[in-house]
Amino acid sequence: MLPGGRRLGWAEWGPVGGAPVLFCPGAATSRSLGFGAHLLAGLGGHGVRLISVDRPGLGASDPAPGRTLLDFAGDMTSLVGLRELTGVRGMGFSQGAPFLLACAAAGILDAAAVVAGTDELAHPTFAGSLIPDVAAMVEAVRADPVAAEGFFAGWGDADGFWQRILSMAGDGDRAVYTDPAFAEAYRRALHEAFAQGPGGYARDTVLASARWPFDVAQVPIPIDLWYGDADTSPVHSPDLGATLASRLPDARRHVVAGAGGALLWTHAEPILETLMSR
Repeated sequence: MLPGGRRLGWAEWGPVGGAPVLFCPGAATSRSLGFGAHLLAGLGGHGVRLISVDRPGLGASDPAPGRTLLDFAGDMTSLVGLRELTGVRGMGFSQGAPFLLACAAAGILDAAAVVAGTDELAHPTFAGSLIPDVAAMVEAVRADPVAAEGFFAGWGDADGFWQRILSMAGDGDRAVYTDPAFAEAYRRALHEAFAQGPGGYARDTVLASARWPFDVAQVPIPIDLWYGDADTSPVHSPDLGATLASRLPDARRHVVAGAGGALLWTHAEPILETLMSR
């Protein structure tokens, strides 16, 4: 329970005494879709405790109408304090990246990793490099964020979102996502995320598509950026993190040959090992 009485949902994997890693999941998924669980006990000396959090209005977390990226960082500050966590690292996947970077800007993380992360698509750098549908989405949010949020809320449900994921995926990613065990886990996380309706996802999409309310050039911690050169998602980074790496003061960019947007699951071991070494 957060200050003010709002509920926050999260899931944990790994040793209770392990080094805490705060995980910001991708778009429209819940806390239950983790990664690398079989690796956690052997990392970082005493292992890793992966803590995956439902953003407001998704999964088990109560809505917070009108919330911002910095409001989410405030929620995570409360969680870190309530759990008495120290030495917290963070990881953000896909649409979880701007939420992770907000936490980094707020000073609650010691190091972080962005994996197949959504970039600041509304940044002027990308004005001429977005595909038409994404450029239109960014412009709609700029022009009328309230109307855009309502539009995103009408994009469908968990099953419809699953079909959009498959339609945007390259061959390698589609093979990962349609593996029966993985597909079951992913689709369960989608249904959990939409359990309260589409409002949480719609708000997330507005926040990710607008200018971010913090300057990434002021983020003080080391951050590893991970992208696959076969990532076909039009809403990740148009240049596979090159611009984001140049804006961050302490960033290392890793572009994995042959990997797609699912590299959180196909390359979990080097991603986690690198994060724990920072």
